[in-house]
Amino acid sequence: MTKSNLHSPPTSLTIDQCTSIGREKETVVADMDGTLLRGRSSFPYFALVAFEVGGIFRLLLLLLCSPLAGVLYYFISEPAGIQVLIFATFVGMKVSDIESVARAVLPKFYASDLHPEAWRVFSSCGKRCVLTANPRIMVEAFLKDFLGADMVLGTEVDTYKGRATGLVRGGGVLVGKSKAEALRNAFSETSLPEIGLGDRETDYPFMSLCKESYIVPAKPEVEAVSHDKLPKPIVFHDGRLVQKPTPFMALLTILWIPVGFLLACLRIAAGALLPMPLVYYAFWALGVRVYIKGNPPPPAKKSIGQSGVLFICSHRTLLDPIFLSAALGRPIPAVTYSLSRLSEFISPIKTVRLSRDRATDAAMIKKLLEAGDLAICPEGTTCREPFLLRFSAMFSELTDELAPVAMANRMSMFHGTTARGWKGMDPFYYFMNPSPAYEVNFLNKLPHELTCGAGKSSHDVANYIQRMIAASLSYECTNFTRKDKYRALAGNDGTVVEKPKVDANKVMGC
Repeated sequence: MTKSNLHSPPTSLTIDQCTSIGREKETVVADMDGTLLRGRSSFPYFALVAFEVGGIFRLLLLLLCSPLAGVLYYFISEPAGIQVLIFATFVGMKVSDIESVARAVLPKFYASDLHPEAWRVFSSCGKRCVLTANPRIMVEAFLKDFLGADMVLGTEVDTYKGRATGLVRGGGVLVGKSKAEALRNAFSETSLPEIGLGDRETDYPFMSLCKESYIVPAKPEVEAVSHDKLPKPIVFHDGRLVQKPTPFMALLTILWIPVGFLLACLRIAAGALLPMPLVYYAFWALGVRVYIKGNPPPPAKKSIGQSGVLFICSHRTLLDPIFLSAALGRPIPAVTYSLSRLSEFISPIKTVRLSRDRATDAAMIKKLLEAGDLAICPEGTTCREPFLLRFSAMFSELTDELAPVAMANRMSMFHGTTARGWKGMDPFYYFMNPSPAYEVNFLNKLPHELTCGAGKSSHDVANYIQRMIAASLSYECTNFTRKDKYRALAGNDGTVVEKPKVDANKVMGC
């Protein structure tokens, strides 16, 4: 379908002229790119799927195909251009992998681009429908779970034996008259929507079917809906890429990864091979910024039988105990739930695995504290957003020597955590950032009157420390747990398959 066959504009009214009061019983249908979202291009979201499922080579294929897609889209046939993007992104991928990325990765990026005026109108209606040329499998999870859409009409991707063929089925790519036909079929037994929202000529056919229609003009200067006003907060999200992969960012990522991987190996080698008092300076020399705040407690004095201090850290990546050790200039052992064998092998500090048996773990931690200082992350898993997960209360029962540490980090290209991928690559991805940064903030040691030894309950102590760390970071406390995170991102409860038992006295590297 060429642009010469499109309908004339059904309205001259813009979205800011649409009232949102008294719409509770009405139905709205809206386009996605350029309407519900500020951005008019869907390339970044295809690029996210390509990279997260297919890796760097699939992202390269999509980038190489994008000029052809652009020529077809703007000069020949809009559906043909979109079909090129769909084929380059999806061909051969497992449907389950696409669905996983749509659920765990894309919502964070979609939510950061939500158009304020379109959302104001869309959210005011009692029934909400989205009509988009994007593959339904890519957008449905976000639209239904986060925007409360009742119906999502999108392009259907063809599949064979659980894998995408890269082709489309049914009515083809939903553009122009295909959108209008899909809308008629979806509302064949009920009245058509009262409000239609769109942003381009190919939206005019379906907008003309609605009683009221409004154009969302292209205004790049419009700010997206702020995080505190989102319909549903994004607490958990996955994926390796920090920034939205526009064509330029995708090219930059592809070119940087080989260089970044070599740089990451050098940084990891420096951390693993150099004495801990030198690691701080080596990190700075290699572009890794470590900022230290507060006054840490002195090391435990074994000569007088002094028990070690238990450092209570917020959990951003598995590198938290390593940067804690770098800040202190001495290795601090850490207890951990699960680490890959690779991470254990390359770590400069010692760790001991938690068994998740309360009595066994308590006895092990007490023994470690008798030998010296120890680090623990009571959240049990990492969280990327400004939230703290629920603190396990067990640590507060084991000692009154508690030193809270607020950990924060900064990445510009890659996230150093994953719920869906191989965790062995977590430290590499973190150190692949051009100039990653860690902030280690030592808070005041907990006074004796606020510990379990003074009669406080373990839950009161854990909650107090959680609030203390959250306040220093300007984070929000939550009751979410490790299971909540993994159910949201990976579709499981985060339980690690039991591995062959290791001698309880053997201490392993992180």
